[in-house]
Amino acid sequence: MQHQLLSADMPKLPIASWVDTAVDWMSTNLEGLFDGIAFTIEKVVTFFTDVFTSPHPILFIIILAIIAYFAGKWKLSLFSALGFLLIWNLGYWEATMSTLALVLTSGLVSIVIGIPIGILCAKSRGASNVITPLLDFMQTMPAFVYLLPAVTFFSLGVVPGVIASIIFAIPPTIRLTNLGIQQVSSELVEAADAFGSTGAQKLFKVQLPLAMPTILAGINQTIMLSLSMVVIASMIGAQGIGVEVYRAVTQLRIGQGFEAGLAVVVLAIVLDRLSQNIFKPAQKRRNAK
Repeated sequence: MQHQLLSADMPKLPIASWVDTAVDWMSTNLEGLFDGIAFTIEKVVTFFTDVFTSPHPILFIIILAIIAYFAGKWKLSLFSALGFLLIWNLGYWEATMSTLALVLTSGLVSIVIGIPIGILCAKSRGASNVITPLLDFMQTMPAFVYLLPAVTFFSLGVVPGVIASIIFAIPPTIRLTNLGIQQVSSELVEAADAFGSTGAQKLFKVQLPLAMPTILAGINQTIMLSLSMVVIASMIGAQGIGVEVYRAVTQLRIGQGFEAGLAVVVLAIVLDRLSQNIFKPAQKRRNAK
């Protein structure tokens, strides 16, 4: 009771009012920037969607199976072919291709933005001290909260879904890029300095190649988080398999929900295995077979 009285007497910080004011200012003064971002994202998503839906599903599955064979091994190729045949048979082909386009768009943007920021964090302690708390905030904030500012700035549809996915999925790429570079042996860095390497040469020829396994682990996590957020983003109009999952939940259609969820699982496993194996050296892939 005493704690309740103290809480009642204490003035409440107007955090909600501050956030609303900031959002209103950004909506008014940065409208041109948001329109440009929305235009670019729509074009990229449309491009990927056209690429994935233009060929016949059988042709797409054959191409995917070939990529999976060279990226992983014959088991991954067989699973990819059978999994996407199942998706086609269940009638979720178009929705799955839309989801794949959204995931690749958000994943690519997260990687393009995240790796340079991770490098900056590894090179600058001050930048790391500022960015790390922001990453903690981004990773602990409930995913549904990201939908609110995305809708405010970009209305409903595909774009806010991609933006929310980027915010939700980018931290692993930043963190593991930073970690990978910091874990490079100081003796190797000193040897590069002794041979007169410039900062760029040291970064691209020593640190990044040695940190690549850790960076790729971050990219893999980013792709998986992008997929999970794209499904949630169906609530604000993002197209794809998430729409089918959301519709099944709201209408209590257990069987339909299981089918749509199965399509998500197949897509997630294929993306996970491909992203883990596609950048491995050719010799390692041959040994894995």
